Amino acid sequence: MNLSAYTSEFKYNWRLAAPVMLGMLGHTFVAFVDNIMVGQLGTAELAAVSLGNSFMFIAMSIGIGFSTAITPLIAEADSSDNLQQARSTYKNGLFLCTTLGLVLFLLVFFSKPFMYLMQQPEEVVALAIPYLDLVAISLIPLIIFQAIKQFSDGMSMTKYPMYATLIANIVNIILNYLLIFGKFGFPEMGIVGAAYGTLVSRVVMVIYLWWLLYRKERSKRIMSNLKIFVLDILTIKKIINLGSLSAMQMFFEVAIFTSAIWLSGLLGKNPQAANQIALNLSSMTFMVAMGLSVASMIRVGNQKGLQNYKELRRIAFSIFFLGLILATFFAIIFFIFHASFPKIYVDLNDAENYIDNMEVIAIAGKLLLAASIFQISDSIQVMVLGALRGLQDVKIPTILTFISYWIVGFPVSYFLGKEDMYGSFGIWLGLLAGLTTASILLFIRFNSLTLKLIKQKHELT
Repeated sequence: MNLSAYTSEFKYNWRLAAPVMLGMLGHTFVAFVDNIMVGQLGTAELAAVSLGNSFMFIAMSIGIGFSTAITPLIAEADSSDNLQQARSTYKNGLFLCTTLGLVLFLLVFFSKPFMYLMQQPEEVVALAIPYLDLVAISLIPLIIFQAIKQFSDGMSMTKYPMYATLIANIVNIILNYLLIFGKFGFPEMGIVGAAYGTLVSRVVMVIYLWWLLYRKERSKRIMSNLKIFVLDILTIKKIINLGSLSAMQMFFEVAIFTSAIWLSGLLGKNPQAANQIALNLSSMTFMVAMGLSVASMIRVGNQKGLQNYKELRRIAFSIFFLGLILATFFAIIFFIFHASFPKIYVDLNDAENYIDNMEVIAIAGKLLLAASIFQISDSIQVMVLGALRGLQDVKIPTILTFISYWIVGFPVSYFLGKEDMYGSFGIWLGLLAGLTTASILLFIRFNSLTLKLIKQKHELT
């Protein structure tokens, strides 16, 4: 098959993925703005936001991972024009995600005492706790938003969640400016102000997305006249089976990045602040790959509904190829600007914290070198995972992600991340090892599974 068989799909893939990317980048941009604004207050405040968000990342990974089960089920129902299945998936998915949002909020809220047992810097913990109190509440609207977003993505209406996220960003930036620094008569609240900004922006995001979709006839016919408490046990079981394993996949990956935050905290507040900078920057490029992953999930889900496995494989490979090109570009950018990007996050004119700030910049620069290398493997693993979710294949990929991140990646991070070894850079070498292993194992799984499906269909016909 010639190259044009793959490149011919780039335009449609991009049109589908770009709004998802922008929406995902919007989530990350909220953290980016928080980090830059909080970074002006000092390295302890930046480390506190990092520590507080580390608890949030774990909860969000479970909630967001679980909600991804909705997309392939909706995509399959949409391609086969099964309105009843689509309505049932949306209603039961929304119910499950709302319940999960409440449970995750309670888990994060009552997990705060663990901060004292983790040997983190005391001044950082003291700042992190009031921040986490408020941000934890925002989990509820965030997971509800995810349920509606995944439904919208499954219908190939990917631009509406992007609009909602952009509105949320504007609200977050304005509230951050007013409440962190106490502008225009508002109280100066420091990092707690950033937490208020995040909470309010996420509530706005849910309301606005629901309103956008309810105005469109295609989605309104699925969303209207729902008896929310009349549940379909079969659909609930299907969503839980897919969603729980998808949540575990995302949890295994996010948890190793969270462990990097905690391991950095053992090295001190400056390594922890540097880790936060590198994590925030690399997560932005990861959101581009996530957009392609969602496109992969939607298009593979559509082809699964049509049982056209040869076309499914061609489309999936076209998405992987596009992602590989973009990941290579980001790797080059990170490599060239690894020393410059961290300077955005700190106030270089702050004489009192100048030594701390310069140490943070130096460490973050080294971490971005590691991040430049893992751009490609990180992109491949998440795109292939999206394709496997589109096939509703989640059990084996969950085992593969666990092996990659926790049997391979974490031991490397723990061993090389000690102060007498490579410190922060060693922690990120473990991340690189885990992501590379995941990309190889998941690709092997997708390749063998699709070939098997093609062979089975050929034998039947």
